[in-house]
Amino acid sequence: MAWSAEQYVKFEDERTRPARDLLAQVPLASVTSAYDLGCGPGNSTELIAERFGAGTVIGLDSDDNMLTAAAKRLPGTTFLKADLNSWVPEEPADLLYANAVFQWVPDHISVLARLMDHLRPGGVLAVQMPDNLAEPSHTLMGQTGADGPWKAAFEGGRVRRPALPPPADYFNRLMPKSARVDVWHTVYYHPLADAPAIVEWVQATGLRPYLDAAGPEHRQAFKADYTARIAKAYPPMADGRVLLRFPRFFIIAVKA
Repeated sequence: MAWSAEQYVKFEDERTRPARDLLAQVPLASVTSAYDLGCGPGNSTELIAERFGAGTVIGLDSDDNMLTAAAKRLPGTTFLKADLNSWVPEEPADLLYANAVFQWVPDHISVLARLMDHLRPGGVLAVQMPDNLAEPSHTLMGQTGADGPWKAAFEGGRVRRPALPPPADYFNRLMPKSARVDVWHTVYYHPLADAPAIVEWVQATGLRPYLDAAGPEHRQAFKADYTARIAKAYPPMADGRVLLRFPRFFIIAVKA
């Protein structure tokens, strides 16, 4: 699945807000080594560099397009290609920070537990993940996939990403390695111009695997069908805009 940095940053202010909120809860006065896991186009890396210094942070991503955009944005920062299923830092880190990436990693709780072993004592694992699969923006992807000439590509729900485990599962795996674990949800409400703007938003992330699965022969028709469903699910407010509800799940774990 290819990613588009250009598509992603169309709503950069809205996407960066949870990254900023996550970083605000990191209980570190300074760091010597920080990693931005799944750095994307570098918007979250920039926040870490502004707080702790450009020389303290390395950005990691698996997508070449995102890495190119991040390096262009922050030319003095190191960016590396890495697979988060298996990556670990060469030396223990002060901060392992991951904004909106681990929802795509299978069995990510096991990965997070392994990463805790690669923090210095007092180091912090900071994670944010969308928890929006129950929202119309995502349930309608599945409904669209189940209808139309493309439905064979979506049988068995194989395109849909798995739901996040219960919060207690994260506590159970991370607390034995931690002095403190905090988890919480924040629900963001983003006023957007109209229903097509919602489609543009999710096209950079959750909708992309559906469009890829639909294939080039059905992609435009799939998007049109989905857009019509979104327009019904998100009626205009008094000023004509629509309101996108977006729940996100946060984790702060401090290494014992």
